[in-house]
Amino acid sequence: MTGVVLDEWLDGYLSYMRDVRRMSPRTIIDVRCTLKKVSGFMQGARAGTPLWKLSLQDYLHWLNDARERGYSENVLAKDLSHLRGVLDYAWRSGRADRNVLDGFSLQDTLRKVEPRSLTLEEAESLVRACPRQTAEERRRRIVVLLLYGCGFRTAELCGLDVQDVNVERQEILVKHGKGGRQRTIPVPAAVWTELLAYLIEGGRKRGPLFRTLAKGARLGASDVGDIVRAVAAQAAISGKVTPRTLRHTFGTHLMDSGVDLAVISSLMGHRSVAETGVYLHALPGKSQAAVRLLFPGEEGKR
Repeated sequence: MTGVVLDEWLDGYLSYMRDVRRMSPRTIIDVRCTLKKVSGFMQGARAGTPLWKLSLQDYLHWLNDARERGYSENVLAKDLSHLRGVLDYAWRSGRADRNVLDGFSLQDTLRKVEPRSLTLEEAESLVRACPRQTAEERRRRIVVLLLYGCGFRTAELCGLDVQDVNVERQEILVKHGKGGRQRTIPVPAAVWTELLAYLIEGGRKRGPLFRTLAKGARLGASDVGDIVRAVAAQAAISGKVTPRTLRHTFGTHLMDSGVDLAVISSLMGHRSVAETGVYLHALPGKSQAAVRLLFPGEEGKR
């Protein structure tokens, strides 16, 4: 894939995504990777034919080859989403007669995989496994509390600055969420008390909220992962526990508590409520119960 050179027009499309649509650098990298991957396959199958001139059958051949190479359905679904964006842009700019992938999706065939999340008892034991005697322990504890109590993504947590904490409103601003979306997250009272103590102890007015103790640099994703794994081991929680596990636990426990799906979607920074639907596994049988509420008097007549 490294030897694949993209068409100049595709490079222009990526510039459009960056400069006009203000997509995040990570998204641009992902789309470029998809375009190189598909272009590399098409160089052998349809050499000289640009992506926007290919047929649906061409893309089906690529999908079949990708499956045989071991790509997961989730990865392929993301690749198709990237390709649909390119082809739609080509159609709107007059380079293509139509978007051959419009309406084509793997989503209906994807098996819903429940994200790993902790039980309430496991989450409580995780917090109890975070002592606060030393400055390092207090920093680790706040990291865990914010991941579980606010549902931050790892990159969002690492990117927080001291000035993102709004003391008057008891909330935190996420300036650079996924897809470049901003959001504010209210902080639970118990977490807020410890966060304020952490801020007062640090005495800083600006700069990274979390720094490494050795060099004072901004905390990185690997640092956060190490913290979560160490605390999970201390709490004797079986199975793999990552920062993402704590984010999923946040969403699952909100769902368990009956919080509206749209509210959870907003708190987690999802692009749409459909993304949040994966947490519906937390409510076994409740969809059936909701339907029965439509005819409450009929239940006893059966």
